Amino acid sequence: PVKNETFVPWGHHDDISTILASKQFAPIYITGMSGNGKTTMVEQICASTGRECIRVNITAETDEDDLIGGFRLINGETKFVFGGVIQAMQRGAVLLLDEIDLGSERMMCLQPVLEGKGIYVKKISQYVRPAPGFNIVATANTKGKGESDRFVGTRCMNEAFLDRFDFTYEQEYAPRATEKRILIKKMDAFGKKDEDFADCLTRWSETIRKAFYEGAVSEIITTRRLEAVAKLFTIVNNRMVAIERSLSR
Repeated sequence: PVKNETFVPWGHHDDISTILASKQFAPIYITGMSGNGKTTMVEQICASTGRECIRVNITAETDEDDLIGGFRLINGETKFVFGGVIQAMQRGAVLLLDEIDLGSERMMCLQPVLEGKGIYVKKISQYVRPAPGFNIVATANTKGKGESDRFVGTRCMNEAFLDRFDFTYEQEYAPRATEKRILIKKMDAFGKKDEDFADCLTRWSETIRKAFYEGAVSEIITTRRLEAVAKLFTIVNNRMVAIERSLSR
């Protein structure tokens, strides 16, 4: 991935960085609310350490053909093309399975891969072994226990599948001081830094989140949404317009 100069490490960053740097096979499951930087963290760890990362976004339609590979028509010829999982295995890369809790039982084709073993590709009768350094990181909004009201489409995942992940990290939103640093860096990159506005936004989001977790409000302000406010502010130079337009949905 491309290195993002505005990225601020926090939370489980150091632990996950250490695991990936070890190049030992140890599948990781990262869960948490949307827009709190789960995927970005993994990508930026890989960017800063020079690790290749192949991101595969999971949906309800994802199947073995998508993950492992299948026959494709290329220049008038039918050829077998490996999917992202096999490519990551062959290259000793970090496989990032994004939004894994949206997947169905078709994901079970990854059982041997999650054990760190090779996989027999049935369609071409070929056995593929993982290269040194290969690892898997999955991100999700749930722990795979079933659909939630906020994250429609998330599934109850197979327990045997989930049990093959060595470690689970639950990521919260960044502390206010860290989130303020993130916003200031973003504003600076967008060309208009306003530390007072960044401080107001993070105090406000902290209050909203506290009320959300206590059941007083039904909406939450994500870090991603705060970044959108900061971005529009640097464009229109109006705090209230930036807030209203970024939150109008």
